[in-house]
Amino acid sequence: MYLSQRLFIFVAVASAVVLPASGSAKKRHAASQAEVESTDSLPAVLWRNPADIGSRNLFYGPGGKEHQPPPGTFTFVKEDLDGTNPKFVVRDQNGTKWKVKLGEEARPETVASRLVWAAGYFADEDYFVEDLRVQQMPAHLHRGQKLVDPDGSVHAVRLKRELKDEEKGGSWKWRKDPFTGTPELNGLRIMMALINNWDLKDENNKIYREESNSDGPERIYVISDLGSSFGTSGPDWPHSKSKGNLESYARSKFIRRVTDDDVDFQEPGRPSYHYLLNLPEYFRRRELRWIGRQIPRSDARRIGELLAQLSPDQIRDAFRAAGYSPEEVAGFTAVVEDRVAALKAL
Repeated sequence: MYLSQRLFIFVAVASAVVLPASGSAKKRHAASQAEVESTDSLPAVLWRNPADIGSRNLFYGPGGKEHQPPPGTFTFVKEDLDGTNPKFVVRDQNGTKWKVKLGEEARPETVASRLVWAAGYFADEDYFVEDLRVQQMPAHLHRGQKLVDPDGSVHAVRLKRELKDEEKGGSWKWRKDPFTGTPELNGLRIMMALINNWDLKDENNKIYREESNSDGPERIYVISDLGSSFGTSGPDWPHSKSKGNLESYARSKFIRRVTDDDVDFQEPGRPSYHYLLNLPEYFRRRELRWIGRQIPRSDARRIGELLAQLSPDQIRDAFRAAGYSPEEVAGFTAVVEDRVAALKAL
C-alpha cells in the first residue's frame, strides 16, 4: 500500500509538471489579482467584546430570529460563479436578497458563523433551510444543476442575507492587515483551528463599510466563507470527509505543539496527496499552515476562557440550526467542548 501511494504521488507530480493549470485555478488566480484593499481612513474593526456571550442565541445566530428567511417561495435573480461551490441569488417576497449555497458546505458554514460570532467576531447572517422552493429558475445552471429538482426546489441549503446597510469595501490579507500581532487577530486564528476551517485563502477575507454604528461608519473585517469547517484539519479527498464530517472532526488533531510561550495548531494542515494533481494549488495550501503556528499561549487561553462561558445547550443549538441529526449534534458538541477545555488549560 505504501509503495503504491508513493507511485501515485510520483505520477501525480509528473503529470502536474507537464499539464497546464486547470481553468478553475486560472480563475482563482485572476480573482486574487483583482482584489482591492481598502485604503480609506475609517476605523478598522475585527472584534467586539461579546459581553453577552452567555445569553447569545446560537440557534438563530448573528441575524437573530427576526432576520430568518420568511416562509414561502423565493424568486431566482442570478447565478453566482464566484468560488468553487454552486450558488445563486434569490429574492424573497419582502424584497430581501439571499445568496443560496448548495452542497456540502451548507451545514458546516451555518454552524461556523454562529460560533465565530459568539466569540465576538463578525459573521454573515447565515441560515440553513431544509427545503426551498425557487420560482423562475433557469433551465440550466452552470453549477449544481443536479441538486435542483424539476420544480425548482433545492434541499439542505444555506441562505446568506444581503444587508442593505453594508457596502463591500475590498479585502484583507492574513499577512497584511491592521491587526497583525494583536490578541484579536490571534484569537481569530485560534477560532479557525477550533472549527477546523482549512480554507484560509485571502480572497475569503472581506471588508465591509458599515454605516449603522452610532459613532459613524467603520470598516468591518470578516471571513465570509466558513464552509470548509468541522471535518479534516486540511484539504482532503473526497470533500465529504473534509467538511461537516463528524468522524473526521473527532479524529483530527487539534493542538500540534506547545512551548513555554507559544502553541501550534494542526489546522490548517497539509493538503492530502491528491492535491499533487495540481501542484500550484498544493503548494498554495501548504503555505497557509503558518496561520495556525506560533500563537501566544496567553491568547489561546483567553479564547478558551471566553468560549467556556457558552453553555452546552448554546453549542448544541448552533449544530441544531444546521439540521444535523441528534447524534451528530451531540458528537460535534462534545468535540467543541473538549477543544475549549484544552485551550482554557494552556
